Amino acid sequence: MPEAQPSLAFSIVLPMQNEAGHVAGLLAEIERAFASFGPFEIVVVDDASRDRTADELTIAQKKIQNLRIVRHAKTCGQSQAIISGVLAARAEWIVTMDGDGQNDPADAALLIAARDARDAASKDILFIGHRTVRHNSPAKVLASRVANTVRAFVLGDATPDSGCGLKLFRRDLFMALPRFDALHRFMPALVLRAGGAVVSIPVSHRARTYGRSHYGILSRGLLGVVDLVGVLWLMRRYTKPQVQNDLL
Repeated sequence: MPEAQPSLAFSIVLPMQNEAGHVAGLLAEIERAFASFGPFEIVVVDDASRDRTADELTIAQKKIQNLRIVRHAKTCGQSQAIISGVLAARAEWIVTMDGDGQNDPADAALLIAARDARDAASKDILFIGHRTVRHNSPAKVLASRVANTVRAFVLGDATPDSGCGLKLFRRDLFMALPRFDALHRFMPALVLRAGGAVVSIPVSHRARTYGRSHYGILSRGLLGVVDLVGVLWLMRRYTKPQVQNDLL
């Protein structure tokens, strides 16, 4: 586990796979978005890209001192990439966003403002974006709405957009959650399971201008059903203890 750096205000965790052609531009956006928030680091997790993503990251690292790179030997998926990034992160507060550029890095300020308006000392709040206008195909938008409705009904997580990649949370909150391949879509439910709270913030969503999505509607839907059942089981098989006193 990396040594914590109290001087760092944020660790921005960015999973990437086959995103060559826009790496430098997205990293520059992130640098501009966080320039006023104090010292930060960018942790990019290259999930075994097969294009020139790794080469572009190496070039970028020579120009960006606070850029750190984690590379998977084989593709593990978005959740595992986020897990690897958080494990490598050194700041107390973590910001995650998708590596395809569809999250606007400037919107992170909205989540940070929501945190600052509350008790910033709380360790148990997940701040998550809500993409009120989606720039995906009509089929994907419909599939996402159905999935969010079903998930919210089954798990009661009261989160309109649990799949939004833009999130803000304390590192120790994440480290206490169970880890599995679909973790990034079920974080709100798992945070509630742990006794925490979830705050959804309206954010923008940008159209994909390059490449293609790494998710298929049918395959994600089938896996989502299995994952939903598994998370429901976790929710029902856990009772958070209320500790009344410490050991003497």
